[in-house]
This record gives sequence, structure tokens and C-alpha cells, in this order.
Amino acid sequence: MLQVKIVPVTAFQQNCSIVWDSETKEAVLIDAGGDAEILKAEVEKLGLTVKELWLTHGHLDHAGAVGTLKKVWSVPVIGPHKEDAFWLDQIQEVSARYGFPIPEKVEVDQWLEGTEVLKLGEEEFEVRFAPGHTPGHVMFYNKNYSLLWTGDVLFKGSIGRTDFPRGNHQQLLDSIQRECFSLPDETQFISGHGPLSTIGFEKQHNPFVASKAG
Repeated sequence: MLQVKIVPVTAFQQNCSIVWDSETKEAVLIDAGGDAEILKAEVEKLGLTVKELWLTHGHLDHAGAVGTLKKVWSVPVIGPHKEDAFWLDQIQEVSARYGFPIPEKVEVDQWLEGTEVLKLGEEEFEVRFAPGHTPGHVMFYNKNYSLLWTGDVLFKGSIGRTDFPRGNHQQLLDSIQRECFSLPDETQFISGHGPLSTIGFEKQHNPFVASKAG
């Protein structure tokens, strides 16, 4: 059975997801954005073995602890799309600018294109390429549990910012239509910040995209 625990990290309260198979106790972390010691302690408390670190995009509050945890657990980093390499390359510089602790560099083992299927135990996660907030943003979708990890593409009642370098507002709207709103209305999503929501709710009530949902 798939289990998820959300652990908000950094001053930006980014939702890091610890995702695991309850039978094998094998786990992945999605967007380990910071507070590596807190995340490490949570994993130990749950009695899990982390197999991989998955990234939706390269911003510091999503990737800040990845370099450290990769070394701690000797595990591969999967994602995002290679178009976000420039964000990961400057993660130390950007962290210093924001007054964050300077993180370890992030070395990606597998860049994603958006057609892959990742596995955790018997569960499959479809990779969906969703640029706009950043040019290399990806999302992860598990059909069996109707769960989508949207990163900073879609939030409850809001959408991702596009005023960062290489952000693109129209591209973001197109990604939401193509990669989020094509999923069943009952799909629940875990975004990078804030509460959970469903695709159906956002189609009806999200002021940024509801009128375009059809």
C-alpha cells in the first residue's frame, strides 16, 4: 500500500513528500527542499529505506537538501527535465542571496523528459512534463491512488509564479490544461506549498484557470 507523509521544509514551507510502500518500506522523497536533518529523522522514525530522490524542478526550496541526502543515503537523484539544470547549477548562489544555508551541489543521475514511468514497489508513477514555472518542471502521477504531485505548477486556488528567469505564463497555463486538467476530476494533488486539492475543484474554482477549463 502506498503511504505519503508531507513534511513542510524551509522558511518557504515547501511540501516535501515522503512516499513509501508499506510492505517493503522502500521510499522516495519528492522535492527534498531543505532541513535535511528533519527529513532524515522522519525517515528513520518511519523505519524506511530511501531508494531515490525525485525532483519536480530546480528551485532551492525544492532541491536544497538533495545534495546532502544523496550523500547520506547513497541514492540517485531523478529529475527534473534537463532544462532546469541552470537552476540547479546556481543553487548555492541563489541560497546565499536568500540568506538560506548554503546547500551541497545537486548532481542529477537521470534527467526526465516526461514520458517515463518511475516505480516504487509495485506502484507506477507517470512523469508529466509541465514547463512554465520553470522550463524543466515535471510532475508525478500515480493512477492507482489518483495522486498527482504538481510541484509549483498548480496550487489550491492559485498557480505557479512565472516572473523568475525563463518562466512563461502562457506555457504554464498550457501545461495545466494539458497535464493537470486532462486527469480525472477526483484526482487529488499535492502541490509544492499549501493544502491539498483536487483537479475537479480547481477546474471550477481556481480564479487563474477555472474559466479556461471548459
